[in-house]
Amino acid sequence: MPLNAPDLQNYRKDVASKGSALGGTGRETLIKPYLPEPHKHRKPAPPSPMETAKKSKPARRGRKQRIRPFLRQKFHFLIYFVIQVIYGIIIRFYHGWHAVSDRIVAIMHYHHRSPEYIQRDVKDLSRIPEHLSVILRYKVEEDGALESLMDEVAELSAWSAAAGIPTLSIYEKSGILKSYTSSLQDLVDQKLVSYFGPAPAAPSSKIYSSNQTLHSPSPEHNSRANSQSGRRHINLLLLSAADGRDTLVDLTRTLTEMAQAKKIRPRDITSDLINTEISATTAVPGSQAPSTNAKKEVGAGEPELVIVFGPYVKLEGYPPWQIRLSEIFCVGGDPSQGNVPVEYQGFLRGLWKFAGAEMRFGR
Repeated sequence: MPLNAPDLQNYRKDVASKGSALGGTGRETLIKPYLPEPHKHRKPAPPSPMETAKKSKPARRGRKQRIRPFLRQKFHFLIYFVIQVIYGIIIRFYHGWHAVSDRIVAIMHYHHRSPEYIQRDVKDLSRIPEHLSVILRYKVEEDGALESLMDEVAELSAWSAAAGIPTLSIYEKSGILKSYTSSLQDLVDQKLVSYFGPAPAAPSSKIYSSNQTLHSPSPEHNSRANSQSGRRHINLLLLSAADGRDTLVDLTRTLTEMAQAKKIRPRDITSDLINTEISATTAVPGSQAPSTNAKKEVGAGEPELVIVFGPYVKLEGYPPWQIRLSEIFCVGGDPSQGNVPVEYQGFLRGLWKFAGAEMRFGR
């Protein structure tokens, strides 16, 4: 921008007088209106040593502020570590105490394959379940898993018969036992004979599945059993995951088709009807509701006690509506040791817990 005429004349006079006319301040005042605005993106000048010295102290305070969150984080980690150590010690102590007490019960109450010893262990109990259900696991990854599973079922059958339990249901998720019912029936009969002696001392047994008889004794066996009116009998019911959700789906489909075909009126489909049909899944044909004080609450086919042989309660898809009022007992154990074996002391502790439980039925 060029200087105007008066400013240009003053400037020339100052030049002619070699700067004495205006002086330094006058020249700055004269030229300043004609200078461009400072560039906004120009890098600032480096700070002076004095400015650097002034800014050094706030930097140290910021470093201290960064150290505090670090120390706080380490303190929280230390608290978490201490809690984990204490919790781990408590859990280890609990597992150790459980293992020791379990061994003591196993020594003091071993059955010795004698029904008299088992009857002695349960004679003082206030009540015995008329329908006991046990959840077992098929350990397919182990050698001889099927034989081991069948032997566990046979042992449970003998213990239940000796304890006076008329109905035993075995839940195994895959349902593999249903494919070997003939072999299972023979093994159960052999186990009963090994405990009670030959017939007529040994109780008779019958295997059912999904309200259908899978294996029945021979006609000769039936006639001999009928002639021996005092002979005990145990019903063995096999359950699997297919008896759970699939049963409810099939029942819903059947009732829908019957309603569409006008074979049943929609108002006839009541909760009592559905409960009766669903409970029939775990009911032995011809069985009635338990004769205990809970007979108005627990229907036929609903187990009064469910024993889980495992470190924690895992129902493995057990039909939920059949155990709505059942007492569930978990044998327990150390999860790091793998599967919990089926042993008599676990069975006996389940009966003890059931006898001491208070049945409120949701009230």
